[in-house]
Amino acid sequence: MDSSAPIGTARKWATLAISCLAVLVLSIDLTALHLAIPNLIDDLSPSGTQILWIADVYGFALAGLLVTMGGIGDRIGRKKLLLIGTAAFAATSALTAYATSPEMLIAARALLGIAGATIMPSTLSLTRNVFTDAKERTTAVGIGSGIGALGVGLGPIMGGALLDHFWWGSVFLINVPIMAVVFVAGLFVLPESRNPRPGRIDVPSVPLSIIGVLGVVYAITEAGHSGIAETKVGVGFVIGVIGLAAFVWRQSRLSVPLIDIRLFRNPAFSGSIGANLFAMFALVAQSLVFSQYFQLVLHWSPLQAGLAGLPGGVAAAVGGAALAAPLITLMGRARVVALGLAISAVGFALYTLTGTESDYWTLLLAMIPCGLGVGMAMTVTGDTILASVPKDRAGAASAISETATELGGALGLAVLGSALTAAYRTSLRLPEGLPAGADRGVRDSIGGALEIAATLPVRLATQVTGAAQHAFVDGMHTAVLCSAGLSALTGLAALFALRTVPKVIPEHLEEADPAPEDGYLTPAG
Repeated sequence: MDSSAPIGTARKWATLAISCLAVLVLSIDLTALHLAIPNLIDDLSPSGTQILWIADVYGFALAGLLVTMGGIGDRIGRKKLLLIGTAAFAATSALTAYATSPEMLIAARALLGIAGATIMPSTLSLTRNVFTDAKERTTAVGIGSGIGALGVGLGPIMGGALLDHFWWGSVFLINVPIMAVVFVAGLFVLPESRNPRPGRIDVPSVPLSIIGVLGVVYAITEAGHSGIAETKVGVGFVIGVIGLAAFVWRQSRLSVPLIDIRLFRNPAFSGSIGANLFAMFALVAQSLVFSQYFQLVLHWSPLQAGLAGLPGGVAAAVGGAALAAPLITLMGRARVVALGLAISAVGFALYTLTGTESDYWTLLLAMIPCGLGVGMAMTVTGDTILASVPKDRAGAASAISETATELGGALGLAVLGSALTAAYRTSLRLPEGLPAGADRGVRDSIGGALEIAATLPVRLATQVTGAAQHAFVDGMHTAVLCSAGLSALTGLAALFALRTVPKVIPEHLEEADPAPEDGYLTPAG
């Protein structure tokens, strides 16, 4: 189907439903693995390094290929790329579920990331192409963002429920029937869309974008795991920066680039990308709370922790799907983004009311404004990104948006995780009488402290556990206060960066000039 052909109302919303289902699976897959790690450790006995790769390689592959896949979707068709991606995701999910060694699991997780990279930009760009009415598009983007946030909260719930009855591979195997539904429904419902004059893919740009993004993401992630002083962190960062610089230079030389870097001259586009990156950076603080605080401090089960975090995802869905569009009409885009981030800053600050024996209502008091505010802000910025570029570049724009989100998440985990760890070690007060060498494990993390406490006499174990939990809460408060400050500053910056963006962004009807046959810009003169 031609991208300019009119799409019926029922088909538009069916397209959104299919896209949301695919996004839901990807979101659930991001968090469900964390609960499965203890089970797969018992089954596959991976080393410490292999555990890190099992957890991180999916994100590495996903982030590294988003730019390439967005450009490919613009050229071969977003529907075609999405169908290829869903089939590949289902197949590699089955391979992951039945992995028989750590090496096989790492390889399967990398393939999952590659498949996920084909799906994420395709869903956003399809939404951009079928929803041409500005208000409908904002609502659709809000629903998609909300479903994604909801999936992050549903991951621990579904993972916990499955792990209570089945083996660790079940958290991946559940993807297969869902992606089968997406594939079959997409085959008949999704309209095809592509750039009408795509030009050829510049082959050297592909490895440059992969090396650049992967190098930066790897350096950020390793800085969180090993510390910023590690040689491999510096090497990875330097390689990443050189790769990105070479990629940007090459794109400026091409008439049909993989990504048109001129998009960043548009303040609506660049301002929204920056707001998305830093909002995701701040939002990572909530995942730190949910993944460790509930289980290691409050001693809740994985399923209880997953259920406890669900209201935050629901609040994000409400903020994105129900509030963002009408608020744009009342206040304008810049003010809605600033308001959303200000509300989330208040929520982050309220997390400091928590302690080692917090009431759940205190957590709700912080969780709901965090989700509501970030849902509002990221819906508006996501919609602005898509609306501020021509439809034929929707795939590339979506890929840039998703890459910024991945970088923001990785940066947040590294920086806020390091801040939490540093504050934990500073606040920790060890009791006397610890066996020789035990203090190192206790100082390393709260998880290490609880493992060592399990080997100690009851009285000493209680003292170590209490000290570690109090120190962790102090570290958590430091991380959420950093998030509150960053969220407030990002909102203030968005208020200025997006101040000239209209409430309704007109369609970009202009088409690019046909590309020269050699694919390069002709030098002036």
